[in-house]
Amino acid sequence: MRHFGHISPSVRKDLFHQEPAEFTATSPAATLAAALGATLYSPATRPQLARDIRKQAALGVVSMVLCLEDSISDADVVGGEENLVRQFAALHEDPAELPLLFIRVREPEQIPDLVHRLGGSAARLAGFVLPKFSESRGMAFLDAVAQAEAASGQPRLYAMPVLETPELLHLETRVEALAGISRTVNKYRERVLALRLGVTDFCSAYGLRRTPDMTAYDVQIVAGVIADVVNVLSRADGTGFTVTGPVWEYFRSQQRLFKPQLRRSPFLEEGVEELRTALIEHDLDGLLREIELDRANGLLGKTCIHPAHVTPVHALSVVSHEEFSDAQDILRPERGGGGVMRSAYTNKMNEVKPHRAWAERTMLRAEVFGVAKEEVGFVDLLTAGLQV
Repeated sequence: MRHFGHISPSVRKDLFHQEPAEFTATSPAATLAAALGATLYSPATRPQLARDIRKQAALGVVSMVLCLEDSISDADVVGGEENLVRQFAALHEDPAELPLLFIRVREPEQIPDLVHRLGGSAARLAGFVLPKFSESRGMAFLDAVAQAEAASGQPRLYAMPVLETPELLHLETRVEALAGISRTVNKYRERVLALRLGVTDFCSAYGLRRTPDMTAYDVQIVAGVIADVVNVLSRADGTGFTVTGPVWEYFRSQQRLFKPQLRRSPFLEEGVEELRTALIEHDLDGLLREIELDRANGLLGKTCIHPAHVTPVHALSVVSHEEFSDAQDILRPERGGGGVMRSAYTNKMNEVKPHRAWAERTMLRAEVFGVAKEEVGFVDLLTAGLQV
């Protein structure tokens, strides 16, 4: 797999100073966590799920979650499990390159049972998404993943806990909830690929729902939880985990309350005004702003519920030539003693020691998403991805 692997090599050559690297399900966990990108969720009950997975892979999706939890009704769980067994069997002999596939379960007992029922087709399974994760529930979930892996003979089944419980949201219980989650995931550090945020559940606890003109960071009670999760669980000192961005719920045009947030400046080149208009009409300008805020707040990747969101997430994940230049300068071996320098773009200060962690994260993102050429911007990457 590789990001932007669905576009032609000649187009990639025109876009990238450094092309995205290839990776597989057996790549190092740090690489896979950074490479998740836009993780597309799909109900496990879809009758043509195998076909849908192949289609999305051809459009650039590299990670998917097949959901047996909130996206389906309680009455459909048994049928969803049966459907997953059928669909994985259909994918098992498929030579095509497929995304990293995860199953979102409801209870720990489902994990070994599903792996057993999948049989040999479990080779196509990357792991499980664990909902409503807490210290009390989490250990049973993670034990179940480890047991299923051992029983199946698979080289690795990863876990992606979802942080979404009221205890995490409520101020009086948040500190202990975060400490408990930290204790739990650290016991299984090699198995936990990334932590996901269940912002819809956070909003539900207070009867809130953000509009398409508002990001998760505009809802202050949610923004506070995100900040605390990053503070405790995503530190850059070697103890942190990758935390992915919250879901963007909107994919249809609706009446807008505020002026469009999307800046015009990236769209002044000839022929791109139509693209800007289309994005605004589909309420994607709010999504783009939220993706930028995700990264500014320490999140990487994003939960997506519509294919239209995938390419914008990936286009904004590409490292700019300016970012890459700064990161390279900061990480040069001769800079090991520290110091400060003017950036190659002569527009900022690069201070070696304080900026080193940022530079290391930027280089990891550059490995999996690539580095744009100096004159290539977001619109160029988005247009190339959408034209396939």
